[in-house]
Amino acid sequence: MPHEGVPVTVAKLIEALASMPKDAIVLMDSGAGLSRVDALELVAEQGPGAPAEVILQPSLDE
Repeated sequence: MPHEGVPVTVAKLIEALASMPKDAIVLMDSGAGLSRVDALELVAEQGPGAPAEVILQPSLDE
């Protein structure tokens, strides 16, 4: 994955995930530890020069 400060695009994320086991659970740092990724949210472009963004939502069950 890219170095700190370099945004991860959907294409880069798909490329990295494609090389991993297909049944692996995706986790994210939620501040108090690791949580499963429960959902994805797309935020459309918010104006000139502002890219669309994908937000990974953590599971609230953990």
